[in-house]
Amino acid sequence: MQGREFLHSIHLAQSRSGRDDDSTERNASRVSHACWSLRDFIAASLLFLSSAAVVLWQNAHVAVLWDISYTLDTSLRIALGQMPYRDFPLVHAPGTFLVQAAIIRLFGRLFFHHVLYAAVVGGLGTVLAWRIVLHRLREAIAASWTVSLLLAAPLTVLGIYAILPFPSYDCDCIFSVLIVVLLLQRLSAGPSFALTPRSGRALLRPFIAGAVLPLPLFFKQNIGLPLLLATFVCLLVLIAHRMIHGAPGSHNTPGTAALGAVLSGSSAALIAFGLVLHFTAGLHNYFHWTIWFAAQRRLPGMQAMLEVYQEPSLLWWLPCVGAALVLLKGRLSTLLWARITALILLAAPLLWTLAGLFFFDDADDRASSLLGLWPLLLVLSCALALRGLWLEFSLRTVLPVLILVAIHGTLLSQQLWGSTYAIWPLLVILFADMIAFLATRPAIISYFPILPSFLAALFAATLLVSGSLYTASEERLSYAQLAAGPVLHSAVPALEGMNTSGPFLPEFDGLLQFVSVTIPASDGVVLLPGEDPFCYATGRVPQFPVLLFDNATDPYSPEQLVEELRHHNIRWLIVKTELQIKEDPTPQRDAVLTALQHDFLPYCRLTGYVVYRRR
Repeated sequence: MQGREFLHSIHLAQSRSGRDDDSTERNASRVSHACWSLRDFIAASLLFLSSAAVVLWQNAHVAVLWDISYTLDTSLRIALGQMPYRDFPLVHAPGTFLVQAAIIRLFGRLFFHHVLYAAVVGGLGTVLAWRIVLHRLREAIAASWTVSLLLAAPLTVLGIYAILPFPSYDCDCIFSVLIVVLLLQRLSAGPSFALTPRSGRALLRPFIAGAVLPLPLFFKQNIGLPLLLATFVCLLVLIAHRMIHGAPGSHNTPGTAALGAVLSGSSAALIAFGLVLHFTAGLHNYFHWTIWFAAQRRLPGMQAMLEVYQEPSLLWWLPCVGAALVLLKGRLSTLLWARITALILLAAPLLWTLAGLFFFDDADDRASSLLGLWPLLLVLSCALALRGLWLEFSLRTVLPVLILVAIHGTLLSQQLWGSTYAIWPLLVILFADMIAFLATRPAIISYFPILPSFLAALFAATLLVSGSLYTASEERLSYAQLAAGPVLHSAVPALEGMNTSGPFLPEFDGLLQFVSVTIPASDGVVLLPGEDPFCYATGRVPQFPVLLFDNATDPYSPEQLVEELRHHNIRWLIVKTELQIKEDPTPQRDAVLTALQHDFLPYCRLTGYVVYRRR
């Protein structure tokens, strides 16, 4: 009894302290989730600046030419007036390329402008994730502000643009997913209302939330399409449930009219997007390249999709978590040994990840240890989301399901190792749901009140330490040659702000100098495999439909490529012999070069390149 009274006194003291620390925030949240205090602005500024600084630091020494050239050259041809899907094939949704094309049109060709864009979006993404976590924890934990800040801190080094620090469609798409989640979260926490003549203005907010819902589809189809379909299905089921039971709404779910407004906003946005496509690129062209062709080239098989759950550590991590939850339930939670054992079992996966920093010398093994947390947390999140839906089917309980759909849609692209670089904020939000679940269990709060805050702090420390090393090691960018050595930069004005180790930028400068002297601006030029941002650096108008030759973007066979080069009167062919990317992605490279020799003769050899001229 004395131990129980002692723990109860600690819980009361912490509750009073939490109420003192967060009373202003809690009172304000009852009025409006949009009210910010001074400390909110300070915290948001620190998170934004820290995240942006990491992106700028990354760009100061890392540049993966393969990814950069695809984004910049495609964006340039759009800025010059060429229409994607109609004038040239594009296997991705247009959002990122249109945004970067707008930057080029407004500010000119300067790579640092795109770096600033990534830094700003990366900083805003961290702030958005923090606000989502904060709103979720407000309902469950006294020190919600402090705990939410702890959980958001690792996103300064694992944010959407921290690992891949230059404009990317995955990163932009996850930023739009965060916007959608925040708007739906605000809607689920707002007042409910039925459809009345006076509620027309009140329907504007859910209509806007619905209009933003298709935004992820505008940036990446394998993320945005499953998310949009899942949201539509959930909203329709919610509306049907409310119509059958005659309930206009509850304290955490909007009424039927508001849900209908969300669907109306989404439908209006989709119709508008479809009309724009119809009168510009053509709907058939858009669906051909972004759905059918992209699925044919990149959609993995079921075995590859399930690899994320074949992590061996799940065999002992899941039983650990299950045993801990059993110990924290019922009478066992009153026993001190049971609580200590449960704490150790719950902390074991996080402690193992931290211990891996000392056990493993290789950066690849350390990265695998960190990424190994994903399967465990996804399984737990799925179980928790299904439990929430079983107890209460509402917009609030649907949100974790939508986040899980977005994550698994992302993993379709390159599975666990290759696809998680931009979705760490979504994992943090799911973990916040777990913390909220633990904090609302009476048996845990009565006898173990520090458990949720302790696990949140341990999770934040694990991600901050391991994530910092993961980002700094550039292990996710190991597909490119980023060996230790002096960081070099380009002397071309348009590439100011592009820096990386190795000889690749100086060799590219040499090629650009040769081209400016030797090849007339009116002559068509094609680079194989297209690793360098040639068009962006020179400002030349692309005269060939394909600029990046890999299996995902190149629709031509060797024979078709030869015919297309003739059709577009391409006079110069430049083959890069020393690639920054480690594996040559050109399909049938030898067959392509053999077929091209019938039309092109070697003209000269430069450092890293061979230049061919049409016979």
